[in-house]
Amino acid sequence: MQAGSGKIALFIDGANLHASVKALGFEVDYRQLLREFAGRGRLLRALYYTAIVEDDQQFSPLRPLTDWLDYNGYTVVTKPAKEFTDANGHRKVKGSMGVELAVDALGLADYIDRMVLFSGDGDFCALELRFRSSQAIAAHPMRTSESREL
Repeated sequence: MQAGSGKIALFIDGANLHASVKALGFEVDYRQLLREFAGRGRLLRALYYTAIVEDDQQFSPLRPLTDWLDYNGYTVVTKPAKEFTDANGHRKVKGSMGVELAVDALGLADYIDRMVLFSGDGDFCALELRFRSSQAIAAHPMRTSESREL
């Protein structure tokens, strides 16, 4: 597929991307990311997935980012993170968005030519294999990821 042709969808695993770029010491220019892929074809969707901890006493530090992304052309998919205390009394937060990302990707599969996945999570290997069998996929694993499958 030539540059500038085909329908593209971006799928961004927000928590994974954030942890990776923080570990690598740089920031993502989300406006430039949209421009880059819009120049490579018809960008149908740019989806950003993240769980958010937010309650009456606590404001999520992710809220300004998700609001900016939503205002500037991204579809932001969120869900409340689940908080719990482990056996050692440490506060833990859980909020995987993998199922939501995979379901959305499969739902768009018939409408896109290329799927671009920003994640280092090995749980997406089955999704990647599904797309490789029928169309182009570009998985962008993060160098700090522990998954070697992607």
